[in-house]
Amino acid sequence: MASGVLFDVDGTLVDTTYLHAVSWWQALQQFDRDVAMARIHRAIGMGGDKILDELLGADRDRSDDDELRTAHDTVYAQYWTRLRPHAGAAELLRGCAKRGWKVALASSAAPHEFEALRRALDADDVVEAATTSGDAEESKPAPDILDAALERIGVPPERVIFVGDAVWDVYAAAKLDIPCIGLTCGGLSAAELTEAGAIATYDDPADLLRHLDDLPASARKRLS
Repeated sequence: MASGVLFDVDGTLVDTTYLHAVSWWQALQQFDRDVAMARIHRAIGMGGDKILDELLGADRDRSDDDELRTAHDTVYAQYWTRLRPHAGAAELLRGCAKRGWKVALASSAAPHEFEALRRALDADDVVEAATTSGDAEESKPAPDILDAALERIGVPPERVIFVGDAVWDVYAAAKLDIPCIGLTCGGLSAAELTEAGAIATYDDPADLLRHLDDLPASARKRLS
C-alpha cells in the first residue's frame, strides 16, 4: 500500500516566516493597527482568512480586511524573486521519494504566491501533488488543505505523516490523526512544537533528512 509525506511549504521548506511577519506588520501599520511583531510571528501559518481574527479579534470591524490582505500581498510580493529554500529542502523531498514515499506539498498560499515558492524550492521532479488556498474552504488550523493533498496523492491519512513549522500545522494534522514532525527553522522552539503535539522536532529539512531512517516508531509504521 502506498504511503506518503505531506509538507507545509512556507517556513518549512522555504525561508518565508519572517518575511510574512514583516509584511503583515507593515500592512497593519498602514491601517493604524499596532500589533507586536512577536504576536504576528506566532500567528504565521494561519491563512489570510484566520490570521486577522487571531491578531485583531473576531469581533472587530472587518471593513478593512480585504485591503489589509492586499497590503500584505503587495509588500510580500517584493520578496518573491529573493526567496530561498531552507538548507536541504529539495534534497529532503528527493530523499522521501527515493524511499518510495509519495511527496505532496500541502500549502495554503495563494496560487500566485505558491508559484514563487515552487520556483524557489526547485523540486518539481519529485512532487506528486500540491495544493493552494483555492483547494480549501478553510485554512490551517482547519485540516482542509491536508484533506485535499491526501485526495490528490490517493493515500489514506493512516499512511502519511505531515511536516510543518508552526503549531497550526500540528493542530491541523491532529484533526485527521496524522502525526506531525515539527521543524524549528520557522522560528518556533522545539518545546512549543512538542507542546502542540509534534511527535518529533528537527532543526531544518537538512536535519530531518539525516534522520529519515530513524524516525519515531509512529511515523515509521505509517511509512513502511
